[in-house]
Amino acid sequence: MTTAALDRSANAVVPQLDWPFLIAALLGTAVLLALVGLDGQPASAALIVGGFALGVAFLKAEFSFTAAWRRFLVSGEAGGLIGALILIAVAAIVIVPVAALVPGFGGAIAPIGPSLIVGAFVFGIGMQLANGCGSGTLYTAGEGSGRMLVTLALFIAGSVIGSLHLSAFLALGGIDPVLASNYFGAWGGLVVTLASIAIAAFVIAAIARARGANYKPRPLIVIGGIVIGLLSIGVFLAGHHPWSVTFGFTVWGAKLAALAGFDFSSAEFWQWPGPKRALAESILSDTSSLTNLGMILGAMAAAAATRPFARTKWPPARSLVAAAIGGLLMGWGARIGFGCNIGAFVGGVASGSLHGWIWFAAALGGCAIGIRLRPLFGLSRD
Repeated sequence: MTTAALDRSANAVVPQLDWPFLIAALLGTAVLLALVGLDGQPASAALIVGGFALGVAFLKAEFSFTAAWRRFLVSGEAGGLIGALILIAVAAIVIVPVAALVPGFGGAIAPIGPSLIVGAFVFGIGMQLANGCGSGTLYTAGEGSGRMLVTLALFIAGSVIGSLHLSAFLALGGIDPVLASNYFGAWGGLVVTLASIAIAAFVIAAIARARGANYKPRPLIVIGGIVIGLLSIGVFLAGHHPWSVTFGFTVWGAKLAALAGFDFSSAEFWQWPGPKRALAESILSDTSSLTNLGMILGAMAAAAATRPFARTKWPPARSLVAAAIGGLLMGWGARIGFGCNIGAFVGGVASGSLHGWIWFAAALGGCAIGIRLRPLFGLSRD
């Protein structure tokens, strides 16, 4: 073998570490851990570490809800969607019984009504225009995507706007949350939840086969689904609530708006105990924010450890417009619809809450519209 061939082989194996960004990500994580450690908050430290690991896992497994849903709607390919159901099933094994049996723990539950359906549908449109969902925006922004930084900024703004509209949508009516464990007990609720996931996987696979498409997830997606599911359990045990992404965005945006002089005292959402407390206290006391920050830093570290960080060119203007509109729609839809793919779909279904499946159906319908709109912004429908 020639020297040149050996050099090429070495370059193919040895990762191109981007030391400044890798060090920055690790240092940022260490600072966050030190800050929560000084306050004696081991659970907060666990949330940061869990978020960091999630950022790495999503990036390395190339786990994307947005692309998986688009492939299913366009061509029938269902591997990515089945991978997401694997993730949910793994998380449900712990979340359903613990939330039902252990005091202090709770599931991701929400009422079923116009707010849920409209919010999820709008979110679905936005995720296809932005080419990312809540978790996708976090880890690709952490990866150094300039386009996703635009999406994240507008996602945050849209979340705050949605918080001002949520009470009006809730006034339209609906039914109280429907939770499997309330009807079948903790273990019966788990059986019902896992059965619903299995039925959904069977139906999705049947649709894929009828369209002549693949329904088997790639091994990397299966591994990613299992790992992310286990990490979701870790976040649940540390935070006493299923993993949530978008509430943190809402808090960040509201804090920035308050610094700019906006008064939230007349906004009903911000007078509810949870949001009011989150707005008044540090983001280091908000479980969603801690996981989000960890996820950004984890994705940043994983990206910098494998290739030159953030060296891609900025996309065309039309693509950036789509990112901005998509981010705004996702932020608004997530707040009106009680979360994103993670907080509403993954967290809801893994908690045995019916609203998670309704959110999924409504968001999938929104995705179909968003896919049709993508070519207007120079984006492929595939």
